[in-house]
Formats: sequence, structure tokens, C-alpha cells
Amino acid sequence: MYRALILATVFTIVSAPVVFAQEGEWTGNINGFLGAKALNNDDWSPAEDEGEIGIKFDIRHKSWPISLAIDYNYAQSGEENFSDPFLGNGTFQSTTTELNIGIRKIWEQLSNIRPFIGGGISFESAKGEVKALGQSASESDNGTGFWFGGGVYWTLAEHFNLGLDLEVSSANVTIAGVDVNSGGGHFGFLAGYHW
Repeated sequence: MYRALILATVFTIVSAPVVFAQEGEWTGNINGFLGAKALNNDDWSPAEDEGEIGIKFDIRHKSWPISLAIDYNYAQSGEENFSDPFLGNGTFQSTTTELNIGIRKIWEQLSNIRPFIGGGISFESAKGEVKALGQSASESDNGTGFWFGGGVYWTLAEHFNLGLDLEVSSANVTIAGVDVNSGGGHFGFLAGYHW
């Protein structure tokens, strides 16, 4: 189900700007995201810090007060070292993905500086991978939760976006029999296109 949602989202993000821009009554943004995600230290140590990339998309009819938002984030830690009395020395790596669907309010009173906030439902997946004693083992799970965040777009030459994005997300998943939070704090930079 999650793969089908991701494929549908990518198709929507890629095709919608072309379709809606032709109508002239629609406005929106499609941006790449590059940043970091901080997972809960108690749940994910020593692999709680992940590098993150994503796509942020929003669109609205010019008569609407808010935009529809669809975002996809992929985050992964490095292979972090640990020491355990039973497993000895090894590495642990975390990987999380989020498909966030919701709404985004963008203030457009200033010509090129546009702050925004948004939130909605988060469809998340998480995987933990351990390498120790010459072996590798991993476990993954999916969960549904929420996301909330905000930031600002600086729109240059009418169409080119630069910006900052700060979000919080949360969803419960079970990894190796333990309930953990696959969401976290997100911070990063945006660059993309506005129409």
C-alpha cells in the first residue's frame, strides 16, 4: 500500500504543475528539500541523526485561502558504532521515509517573501539494521501519524524558490518488538519552482 501511495504521489507532483499552470487560475510550488532529521534518542541511539532529502509540493486555486500539500521525505543515518555485552562491537543504521499529506497556508502579502505553516497526516516507514558478529539483520514497519511545520519561501525572478523548512512528525512503529517513534524533527533548505 505504501509503495502505491508513493508512486501516486510522485506522479501527481510531476504532472500537476504542467496541467494546472495552463489553467491560469492555479498557483503552487514544487521544491527539493535537503536537510537533517533528528529521531528520538531513546528509541534510535546511536543512529538518531539522519541526513534527509525530499520533495515538497503544494497547490491551490487562486480563490482558496489554503493550499493542498503533498511531501515525501527519505532519511538515513550512517552506520553508527555500538558496543554490546552479548553482540560485541557492531554497527546500527536507521532509515525512515514519510509521505505527508495535508494543507499549507502561505502568506503572500509581500511580493517575494512568503512565510508558511502546514500540517496533516503522515504515512511513515522505518527500518533498523544491525551488523554484528559477522552477520546482518534488519527489521522494518509502517505507521500512520501526523506532521506539522512551517518555513519561508523567497521567490526570485517570479518563479525560482529558495527557502527554509522546519517540521515535526510522529508515528508509532514496532522494530524488533519495541514500539518506537519513526518521526522526528526536520530542518533543511528548499529550492524549486513557483507558478
